[in-house]
Amino acid sequence: MRPDEERDYVAYVTARLPVLRRLSYNLCRDEHRADDLVQTTITRLYIHWGRAKEAGDLHRYVDKMLVRAFLNDQRLGWWTRVRLTSRPKELPVAGTDLETKAVVQAALAQVPPRQRAVLVLRFLCDLPVVEVAELLGCSQGNVKSQTARGLTRLRELLGRDESRMDEEKVARHGSR
Repeated sequence: MRPDEERDYVAYVTARLPVLRRLSYNLCRDEHRADDLVQTTITRLYIHWGRAKEAGDLHRYVDKMLVRAFLNDQRLGWWTRVRLTSRPKELPVAGTDLETKAVVQAALAQVPPRQRAVLVLRFLCDLPVVEVAELLGCSQGNVKSQTARGLTRLRELLGRDESRMDEEKVARHGSR
């Protein structure tokens, strides 16, 4: 890689790292695994920087790389992931219902990986169906069905009234 290309790469990764880390953590719910996924993504980005910087939307290109790294990681056996320490406690955030957040995060961790990726991208990253379909490399119909199945699974896990969750979803995100 030429020095000017490397400077561009370093500048991009430095600016984008917090967003990638947040997306990764929301997908896998483990800080260490999130770091590994981000490292895998930026390493692949370095290798393919020439092609990536020519992409129409570099952010979406890299997000797609990260989501695919997550989905590929989910397919690996449990023996490839070793947890040496317990997860550090999260610091409380002012104005947040921590109990509800913990319950939703625990339930989301039990949703199948592809459905979890769709739910995270749709509702935590607030992406429309079209962009989620592009990121995951599938049809919009597939995103919609994975969203419906994921929400159904979350409802089962949370034991909440379906109509109440629909009302809350529409109130927060509108109908898209």
